[in-house]
Amino acid sequence: MKTSIRTTFQVLSLVALAALAIYLAPKYSNPFKYHFEVGQPWAYGLVTAESNFAIYKTEAQLEAERQQVLRDYTPCYMADSTALQDKLYVLSLAEMERLQAQGYSKVSVLNNRVATQVAVKDLYTPKEAYEKTHRNIVPNLQYDSITSDNLRQNLLSSISQTQGMVQAGEKIIDTGEIVSERTYQILESLRRTIEEQNISHRQSLTSTIGVGFYIVVLIALFGMYLYTYRRKLLYNLRHMLFFTILMALLIATAFLVLRHVSAGYIYLLPFAWVPIIARVFYDSRTAIFIHLITVLVVSIAAPAPYVFILLQVITGIVAVISLRDMTQRAQLAQTALFVFLTYSIVYTATTMLVTGDIRNVEYTYYIYFAINAVLVICAYGLIFLFERTFGLVSNITLVELTNVNSNLMLEFAEKAPGTFQHSLQVSNLATEAAKRIGAKVLLVRTGALYHDIGKMAHPEFFIENQTGVNPLQSMPYAEAAKVIINHVEEGEKIARKHHLPELIVHFIRSHHGTSVTRYFYNTAVNAAKNEGKTAADVNKSDYSYPGPKPSTKEAAILMMADAIEARSRSLNELTEQAIAEMVDQMIDAQVADGQFSETVLSFKDLEDIRAVFKQKLIEINHHRIMYPTIEENK
Repeated sequence: MKTSIRTTFQVLSLVALAALAIYLAPKYSNPFKYHFEVGQPWAYGLVTAESNFAIYKTEAQLEAERQQVLRDYTPCYMADSTALQDKLYVLSLAEMERLQAQGYSKVSVLNNRVATQVAVKDLYTPKEAYEKTHRNIVPNLQYDSITSDNLRQNLLSSISQTQGMVQAGEKIIDTGEIVSERTYQILESLRRTIEEQNISHRQSLTSTIGVGFYIVVLIALFGMYLYTYRRKLLYNLRHMLFFTILMALLIATAFLVLRHVSAGYIYLLPFAWVPIIARVFYDSRTAIFIHLITVLVVSIAAPAPYVFILLQVITGIVAVISLRDMTQRAQLAQTALFVFLTYSIVYTATTMLVTGDIRNVEYTYYIYFAINAVLVICAYGLIFLFERTFGLVSNITLVELTNVNSNLMLEFAEKAPGTFQHSLQVSNLATEAAKRIGAKVLLVRTGALYHDIGKMAHPEFFIENQTGVNPLQSMPYAEAAKVIINHVEEGEKIARKHHLPELIVHFIRSHHGTSVTRYFYNTAVNAAKNEGKTAADVNKSDYSYPGPKPSTKEAAILMMADAIEARSRSLNELTEQAIAEMVDQMIDAQVADGQFSETVLSFKDLEDIRAVFKQKLIEINHHRIMYPTIEENK
């Protein structure tokens, strides 16, 4: 049941992320979001031409040119050659009045497919022809509407709709500049060009479906990465929710800025937050992959998408490299500086590459990059928020927890000094082993310091804190074992009371796994045999720790280090051979007992850990030479 719920949530997390991105992605219904007027300052960011486009003439300019063309236009009349008398061109009175009313000075007369220009003043009405010839002459010119309309349309279509070009990369306007009539005309031309390019395909259902497929593929690719390389993260509800919120935060903000503000302001958004925050809690590969998916999703609406992807991906990689192991707040400031320099260098290089002229660099972008870098520093607040919300642990928190001068550690040292010293030794052993096999050193160091903190509740029951009689010797074996086992539960209570991270709680709960309190169990079995009973008569569960078993390399290292450090104190001889045999015996017993079955430790890891423990124990327990005394003169 739990597995099905977990799987459903994982799928729903990815689906929700994809749905949010698709919903907020610009639909291009109004791709040009700027509002401007002549004489008013430009309220948006820098606008440059992404590609070549023509500057369209204003309607007033086109109307003036149309009137100029129409002045040269002459209507066409078809002549009836059989009706021509005395070579007089005769129009009806109504047609003559129309010509005069429209102000034409001449017309074209078509006679046997030959056009002749005739002045309007040389045309006659029937009355005027009679007065000139004293004969009745019928109209011999007929208006040719088809030819006239074609001629008129050809003249009007010859008028160019544009005047000049704006080249790709050319600056149009920047923040605070006054919109001149010329700039207004260019911006309107840009609006018209964008709308003409988008109206046919970007507003279509097909385009929307394409955007949806693109986003779904990217989110699915992220899920495939987790399934292939980080399956434990995929199957963890907290981690999936964290990934969803982190990516959605930047994607949603970016789409809202692009839709409602200005495309140039996209470079104010600290996309480096994604890889930085992800790297603090996870590994570099996961951080870079999450960042890449986020950038690719946003790129569908970003201006100059290829430049955008180049800038963001390179900057994200630099941020991850510079923050490989964050243990101090000051490292964020260093990373912010690297982010600013990377943005600036890559932007300058791409501008020179695209335009071929460094003078085309817009210095406003450097201001954007500087603000972006400042916002990167603010990631510390988000790191703290995500830690508390999702139970994640950063290296900064681990460093703080390893402070032996903290109130909890001081209390631990005061109440259970022997156990405290044991924890320090275990921490040293585990740290060296973690270094050798590439495990999380800071995590295992911290877990080792707190693993036995439950002994604070009753330190007198544990031999390392005793100075006299052992009270457990007077108890029944099962009861004594229960007292010892109970330090795990007490440790969990103390950890939760002091709000220790869940990862540290896991060290406390799993450092004995499901092993048996061997001293009391073996003693109980021997006692049962002396009474004529068998080992089966002793309830082994009364002597067993509740678990769980270690589920990480770090927890497994701690289990081994804890058992070996404690066992080393009982050795009669601290020789290299005795130490080596003891280390092998303890680790072999834990392996045979299946305590590491839920970890990914390899045989090579185990061999490396053995070697480290042997070397460190020998160094710790080395023999010192006897200092000679000065002999008195005899």
